[in-house]
Formats: sequence, C-alpha cells, structure tokens
Amino acid sequence: MKHLFRGFWIVAILLCCSFHQAFAQTQMPPIPVDKNVRIGKLDNGLTYYIRKNSLPANRADFYIAQKVGSIQEEADQRGLAHFLEHMCFNGTTHFPGDALKQYLERIGVKFGENLNAYTSVDETVYNISNVPVTTPGAIDSCLLILHDWSNDLTLDPVEIDKERGVINEEWRTRMSAMMRFQEKMLPTMFEGTKYANCFPIGTMDVVMNFKPQTLRDYYEKWYRPDLQGIIVVGDVDVDAIEAQIKKIFSDIPAQPNAAKREYYPVNDNKEPIIFIAQDKEQPNIQAIIFNKHEATPDEQKGTMDYLVQNYATTLISNMLNARLNELMQVADPPYVYAGTYDDDFFVAKTKDAFTGVVVCKEDAIDSGITTLLREIERARQFGFTETEYNRARAEYLRQLESAFNERDKRKNEEYVNEYVRHFLDNEPIPGIESEYAIINQIAPNIPVAALNQMMPALVTDNNQVVAVLGPQKEGLKMPTEDDIKKILADVKAEKLTAYVDKVSDEPLMAEAPKGGKIVSEKTDEIFGTTMLTLSNGVKVIIKKTDFKADEIRMKGVSLGGSSLFPDSEIININGLDAVSVGGLGNFSAVDLEKVLAGKKASVSYGIGDKTETVNGSCSPKDFETMMQLTYLTFTAPRRDDDAFASYKSRSKASLQNADMNPMKAFSDSIQSGLYMNHPRRMRMKADMIDQMNYDKILSMYQDRYKDASDFTFIFVGNVNVDEMKPVIAEYLGALPAINRREAFKDNKVDIRQGAYKNEFIRKQETPKASNFVLFSGTCKYDLRNDILLSMTSQILDLIYTNKVREDEGGTYGVYTFGQLSKYPKEQAMLQIVFETSPSKREKLMQIIFAELNNVAKAGPAESDLNKVKEFMLKKHAEDLKENGYWLNSIDEYLFTGMNPIKDYTEIVNSITVKDIQKFVDDLLKQKNEIEISMISPDKE
Repeated sequence: MKHLFRGFWIVAILLCCSFHQAFAQTQMPPIPVDKNVRIGKLDNGLTYYIRKNSLPANRADFYIAQKVGSIQEEADQRGLAHFLEHMCFNGTTHFPGDALKQYLERIGVKFGENLNAYTSVDETVYNISNVPVTTPGAIDSCLLILHDWSNDLTLDPVEIDKERGVINEEWRTRMSAMMRFQEKMLPTMFEGTKYANCFPIGTMDVVMNFKPQTLRDYYEKWYRPDLQGIIVVGDVDVDAIEAQIKKIFSDIPAQPNAAKREYYPVNDNKEPIIFIAQDKEQPNIQAIIFNKHEATPDEQKGTMDYLVQNYATTLISNMLNARLNELMQVADPPYVYAGTYDDDFFVAKTKDAFTGVVVCKEDAIDSGITTLLREIERARQFGFTETEYNRARAEYLRQLESAFNERDKRKNEEYVNEYVRHFLDNEPIPGIESEYAIINQIAPNIPVAALNQMMPALVTDNNQVVAVLGPQKEGLKMPTEDDIKKILADVKAEKLTAYVDKVSDEPLMAEAPKGGKIVSEKTDEIFGTTMLTLSNGVKVIIKKTDFKADEIRMKGVSLGGSSLFPDSEIININGLDAVSVGGLGNFSAVDLEKVLAGKKASVSYGIGDKTETVNGSCSPKDFETMMQLTYLTFTAPRRDDDAFASYKSRSKASLQNADMNPMKAFSDSIQSGLYMNHPRRMRMKADMIDQMNYDKILSMYQDRYKDASDFTFIFVGNVNVDEMKPVIAEYLGALPAINRREAFKDNKVDIRQGAYKNEFIRKQETPKASNFVLFSGTCKYDLRNDILLSMTSQILDLIYTNKVREDEGGTYGVYTFGQLSKYPKEQAMLQIVFETSPSKREKLMQIIFAELNNVAKAGPAESDLNKVKEFMLKKHAEDLKENGYWLNSIDEYLFTGMNPIKDYTEIVNSITVKDIQKFVDDLLKQKNEIEISMISPDKE
C-alpha cells in the first residue's frame, strides 16, 4: 500500500485552510477493494458478493439487500414495503405457505434469530444466517429462497389477510411515546419532501384495508434485479456459489423501462426548524440538535478522502464526547447525559448531520440544551487540543490494531454487514489489512489543526434543526420555540474561551505492589485448564484458546454478595454501582479514561445478591494493565464527593418521571405478584436517592473486597501461561487476605406458591393488553433438566408462533423463557409474555393455556422437537468457539457443580417427546401459577 502515500496530498491538507478544500484541490488515490471478496453482476443487473470464510466452521450467511424501502410508497401504499417484507415468509413459488420456515427450522435455522429481515426508509434486507452448509441441499435451497424473495412471491390473498393482524399488533407493540414523537417530527423536519410521511410501519388504515393487487403492483415495480444484491459469506466454495448464482438468478428478467429509483433531497433552512412535543408516556426530557451538512455522494466514496473524512469525524465526536462526559461529573451536572455523532440526518441518506443529544433535568431544560450547544460551539471556534487528539488517535489506532490482529478470526456477519453497506451505499470495503496500512500511514500525518478546520463545515450558522421532547405533566414548563431560538442566538453571541485539557504524566500505579507467590500449580482435565493457588489463598484458573487473537477475558468471583447486608440497607445496596464514579487510585473517572487511552484493558466490579465479582477483558499485550486495574479495584476505590453528588442528581432526574412509562406499572405488578413486595425486589424511585449514604456505600464495598483469599479468578483467551504467571503473582498475589470463609445468605426472596391472578386497568395512548404468565416448581438442578427446560421454551415458541401469531394474527410475538436455578433452592420457572389487542386477549390466553396443557398431556410434535434439537446442537457447536462460553461454563461449574459442556450433545440427542411431556406435566401439576395482565381498554 505504500505506493499510495507519497506525502504530497497529506502536505496539501496541512497547507489548505479547509479540510474539505484540501481534498477538493487534490487528486486522491482510490480506496482498494478487498481482493478476497468476489463481486459480480449478472446481465439482468443483479449484483452479487461471495467470500470464503471459515468462522464459524461449516456455516454460511445468505443475504439479499434491496435498494427499496418505504420512501417508494405512494399515499395509498403506506406500510406496504414493510408488509411485503412479512409476506416473504408466507409463501413463494418453490416454498408455498410456511414451507420456507418449516424447512429452515428443520435444518437448525431459527425464525427470528437466524431467519429475519428489516425494512427502513431506503432499504430492505433479508437474511438466512448460520446455515449448516454440510447439510445436503442447504446451499441450493437457501439460494433458491433468495431467488424467490427476489422475484417469486405468491402473495396469496388468504395469507395477506392473516398477516394484517400480525402487523397491526406489531404497530401496537411499538407505538411508544418515542415512536409517536418521531412520526410527528417528520412533517416538521422534512416539510415539503417525500420524507415527511415515510415511516416504514405505515398507517393501519392502509395495512388493514389495501387490496392485494396494490401490494403486488408495489412488488413488481420495485423488487427487481438492478436494485438487488446477493451476499453469501461462509465456509463455501466461491466458484461453486458463483456458478449457482448465475444459474439460479439469470432467469429473473431485467426491466428496461423500470421506474427510476430516486434518492430525494432534503431542503436547506436558513432559520432554525424547531419541534417541541410532549407525551403522556414519555419519561424523560430529551433534546436533539441537528446541524445539517452535505453528505458525500455515493459516487464520491471510492477515494481516499472519504476514508480520511470518516476518521476525522469519528475522532471529533469522540473528543467532544469526552468533554461532555467530563462536565457530567461535577456535583451539580448540567444534564443527565449528552453525546454527539455525525451520521445521516434522521431518516435521510441524502443529507448528513452533526448531531447532539442531551437528556435534561426537569428543572434545568434550558441549561442542559445551552451546555450542549456551548460545547459544540466551543469546539467549532477553538477546536481541540494536541493532547486530546493524541489520546483519541491512540484509541482509534488501538481499536484498528485489534481488528487487524483478529483478521483471521472474523465472523461471517462482520463481512456481510460491510458488503450490504457497499451495495446499498457504496461504503468502501478495503479489507482490514488495507485499512490498517492506510490509516497507520495517514493518521500520524494529520495534525489536530486539520480536524479543527473541519469543525466549521460540520456546524454552520444555518441548517439547524432542534427537537425537544418531554413528558406531558402538570407543572412542567417546557421551552417555547422562541425560547429555543433565543438559546441558539445567545450561545452564538457568548464570548467563549478555549477548552483546557488537564493531563497527568503519572502512571496508573506509581510502584508495583509487594507480590505474592504461586504455591501450587496443576492441570485440570475437566476443562483443560491450568490451576494456580497463590500464597494469599487466591485461586486462578487459566484456559488457553485460539478463538480470538487479541482477547483475554477475566472473571474473579467470591461468595457472599449483598445477601450479607440486612434488608434495611436495600437503598444503599442499590447504590453500590456508584463506587465506580470516583475512579481508582489517584485518578478520577475522567482521568482514568485519559491514562488508559490507547490500551485495550478494562475492569469492572459487580456486587450481586450471592456473589461479588471482578470482570475484565484485555489484549494479551495489555494484560499487566488489566492486572493493575484489578489490584486497584480491590485496594484503591477513589472517593469523589462531587462525582457521587452528580450520580445522585442524574439518578433522581432519570427516575423522576419513570412512572409515566406504563410498562413500569406492569413490571411493578409482576415483581409484586412474584415476590409479594419483598424489600429486595423493590424498584428504586427518585425520592429514595437522597437516602443513599456515600460513607455506608463505600464501607459496604470495602467489606466485599477486603478479602481476596476466597476469590477464584478465571482467565480464558489467547493466554501465555508462563508469561502470565509472574504478573498474576505480582498483582493478584498482593491482594489483601484475611482468610474469612463466607457463603451467601438466604434472605427468603421466594417466588409465590399456589395460584395468583391480577388483571388491572391502566389507560394508555395506544390500547393494549400486556400479559405475563409464570409457572414454577421444584426441579433438580442438573444439565438434563436445564436442557429440557430450554427445549420446552423453544418448542412453545414454535407452537405459539403458529397458533397465536400466524393463525390468529393476534400478536407480534409470544416470548417464552425458562430458567433453572440452584440457590437458594432448586427450582424451575417457565414464563410466557405477549401483547395484544384488549379485544383479543381472552381468546389468546385460552390458546396459550390449551397448547401448554396439550404438551403436558400428549407431548410436542416430533417435528418440533427435532427442529429444536437441530438448532441447539448447531448453536452449541458455535458456542464452543467462544471465550465467553468457556468462561461462563467454568464459572457455572465452580458455583453449582454443573458442567454445561460435558455430555451436552449426548443429552440433547437422547431427549424424547415423552421426556418433554413428563417434564412439563411435572411442572404444571405443582400448581404454582402466576398470571398478570395490564389492560388499556379500546377507545370508544
């Protein structure tokens, strides 16, 4: 790649007064295209991408991307782009009815997880992921499915009518305060353009009443090969796939007189566009500030300047976000949260926007918006400092280096996502090797002055759009349009000073601790690990893998947790996460981020009900930094009264209007129904925050981490045991030890026994019935029962998808979840959750119970059990190549004695229909049933 960089155009950047002008004045070299992806185009216009990739082994992803979305709809078609996406799963020429789903589920491809799609304003993308390509016929079948999606949907009127209800229930489920805001924002922000009414969900009037021919007309007009891209990535033969694509897709006719696919422009605005709205179900106050600027046209994304622009805007956002985060740490923070990014202007690809988002405190809306605007303006006027840029660049290059180190460990979906964006938006696909070489030559030669010159082009004096969204409640004073305009003008007129970056050359630890020793070492055959015991009692388990080149994951765990504190301390228990706001050692939370810039190492703590943990991850070369952070987490949590005051202020503001979200009432009712108002299941509310005691919280934290002698640390990843051992001895061996022996305490947080039912009315803006059902009972804690419970929940998902979603059109989805627990007593829980129209609730509940009882009496269909087995075995084979899976499995074995890996495949294969029937029957006959429904009646 070095021949691309002779230095002349980098010098040009330095000499020109504008970043963009520099690019305009210089002929930039093209961005190379990754040589490992085969790209081709058929005579009918269809584009294809094929790449050989062996992670995961024997798997492949099959995608079709369409350059068509809801922006193509006419007034009588609103919602049809999204409706059409649904119909792709409801009958094609070669897969009539639901044969497509049935076939894929038989080979272990789960609907909703591996088989899915999405529709947005400008695009529709379908995926069949993690396909087991060693299954005979799987590759040909998946290509045939893509072919049918492209050109051979049946669009059966009967199936269309069944799907209307599903989409109506999807609309009902998604119609939140934020969705209502967004639909109202479009006509204001995009007045006079096609974007003014383009939300993909459409209108339910159209969805429920359109004629089938209207949908077919849309399909035949817009689903055509010149707007379609096929992407296949995985453990495949590229030549064979290409031959198959040519054979299968060449029969799709081109449309020489096809309608033009337009990308609609967005109007500029001289005066600010202001949108202010309130909603009865909105829990917080949020302002979004868009600074519109020109987007790079697709045809201009192929040269190096585009890569440099992306680098620059990413660093600008990162540096500004660091400043905004710093302001959040003061005792009386000006906002709850603030951040910036540069991307599409809301729903439009044809205009970009440098965007700021701020979540405001109720009594400081103006100051929150003002502070965000002021920091953006400060960056525009004065730019960024050399030290800020050095950190941001180091962090960017470190992440890029990590991606480069993992270049042989990338999964199919990472490549697929790149190729989808290349097809739809012409985003560059140089490949990580080329990108790593390019950026490492560019970045050191781009000074901070170049980025500072770019800011005025991102944030101009016109093209501003401001949206302020808040709760509709008595006594809340929202700003007016004139108020916002005055804030915008006042900030522009304000005399600002440059940001001062406070930096320290102090190392993370001034001196190494007096380490301990490794007193024993042995090999464990169960998981193939090295086990160390240190002189202070700390146990260490190390599992070497080759799944990722640049990753080591860590978990340290000890029994006890918050269970050892009395119920009366529940408010302080809920505040234990606040200890981290103070930082570590001599570094505040802000300074800690600065000192860690350019390193891939992080550590966090967690105090749960039964355990206290230390979790971390790092690159192998930053292992010592992770050990230093671990040592400081135990020994040097930093007190910061201002940061704690900020934490309390922001927490109160976040919780102040939480009850306006109706789902809080639903979750509260579930917790009350399950745990009978046990104090340890209490939800924190705003008026409780002031009762938090910082001294007590720090004391409780120190109590949990003052003794490491009963901690066991697990390391999984690209480890070198011999190199790690002296570092482990130095830092983990130096952790404090008082050799106490603890277990967790049973505080009797038990699930209610017997039958309990609660139906209550809670009026909502969109009528809806939210339903929760839970069955619980005694169940031995072992791998077989864990697998049986997982199988049961997955089988019920299949049954309910067919019976409740598809046959009745009654819900967007029924979600079944099973959990087996060991402590404080061995038990199983099976929960079922769904939302629907209030008028359909009673009938659907009858189906829910009838189908569950049928499984308890007769067992599931053999075909459903086989589908679940195929998926579980496929998923398990993939999980065995994940560091996190091994870490969690070792942790599980230490905590409960259950080995989730040993005999997994054999147990799955051994399960019969009778086994599932008996398992469900044993659970139901214990007669512990909780049913909770929150109903908002249909409006008259």
